[in-house]
Amino acid sequence: MGEHVIKLPDVGEGVAEAELVEWMVEIGKQVREDDVLAAVMTDKATVEIPAPVEGKIIWLGGKAGDVLAVGSPLVRLEVDGPGNVKPGEEPAPAPAPKEEPKPEPKKVEAKPEPKPAPKPAPVASAASVVSAGVKRAEGEKPLASPAVRKRALDNGVDLRRVSGSGPAGRITHEDLDAYFQSGGVSSGGGGKALIADTSVKEVPVIGLRRKIAEKMQAAHDRIVPITYVDEIDVTALEELRKQLNDTRKEGRAKLTILPFLMRAMVKAISEQPHLNATFDDEAGVIHQYGGCHIGVAAQTLNGLMVPVVRHAEARDIWDCAAEVARLSEAAKTGKASREELSGSTITITSLGAMGGIVTTPVINHPEVAIVGVNKMQVLPKWDGAQFTPRKVMNLSSSFDHRVIDGWDAAVFVQRIKALLENPAMIFIQD
Repeated sequence: MGEHVIKLPDVGEGVAEAELVEWMVEIGKQVREDDVLAAVMTDKATVEIPAPVEGKIIWLGGKAGDVLAVGSPLVRLEVDGPGNVKPGEEPAPAPAPKEEPKPEPKKVEAKPEPKPAPKPAPVASAASVVSAGVKRAEGEKPLASPAVRKRALDNGVDLRRVSGSGPAGRITHEDLDAYFQSGGVSSGGGGKALIADTSVKEVPVIGLRRKIAEKMQAAHDRIVPITYVDEIDVTALEELRKQLNDTRKEGRAKLTILPFLMRAMVKAISEQPHLNATFDDEAGVIHQYGGCHIGVAAQTLNGLMVPVVRHAEARDIWDCAAEVARLSEAAKTGKASREELSGSTITITSLGAMGGIVTTPVINHPEVAIVGVNKMQVLPKWDGAQFTPRKVMNLSSSFDHRVIDGWDAAVFVQRIKALLENPAMIFIQD
């Protein structure tokens, strides 16, 4: 018998470390070749690490949330044969959590010790404090603070049925807690006891949620945003979209509003190419891209991901729709690759399905612009002679005000507005 150490492999070009997201095995488990040992994350892509040999797990190199360097020991197996570990070699210790430096103790001048306070009288237990049958004399008002009275009123509790443990029988919040916990019944008619929930659950911020938090923190710390909101009349666009969907060829993806918006953005960017860019604020350099790589924010069960439609400038409406559908499915099922989740130059985000009419989108750092789609609704609009029903929605777009002026932001959104309100212009080749 021997030992075989499995090290964290190179999981992507230029990646020096990865976060351990989940163990698929435990110590003592027998694994076969190609069984998945663990899942690690780099950027926003999760990679599964398979076993290269068969054996029994005897050591694991960390816990979920630890960040491991490429090449560091990940798993040790007991295998048939000599293995790749020399006899007597000890496994590397699991990475220890970072500890904050402890503050130096402050010097405090000695003071005379105060006399010990008298011990308080023992507090009655919940069972003795509460009695559903205890009532005060007719007309006697229970003693309680306004906050306690409001809480009792909100929960349908008759304070005459609650015994008080405070001075002169005053009812405290603790008395109400005891009343609920011991099965006290509210007077609201429901017959169900209202029990205070004092539990606290600790949820570690790891994996994709940690990456999202880091991304949002970077955007907040570095970017000075300006948000511009404008209303778009999409009546004509919706009519065209319906006609195209009704007559689309078999096998083609169904058109949503996103492909039209993407093509409108491509046209607007051709006139303002400095919005299709990223800003390296440390080097003081703006990277302006010829290719329009549009990120499409997608909510998944694991959190927010941004798959990227590459070279939208070279795709027509149908191709954009097909790629959005493919990438959204890959993101939601966890099959999107690292390359499909990185490299965007401008982003679209949409909360319209949730009913929001105005948002303030957070820019996908280090990009300089993001376009937000809001709820579509039918509203009465004055046409010069009468009010007519029109389909309208808002675009809420944010820009990095360090490099994009408010005027340029407004011009960009106004150009998109003109194209969406006159959708035939989207199809005209410049």
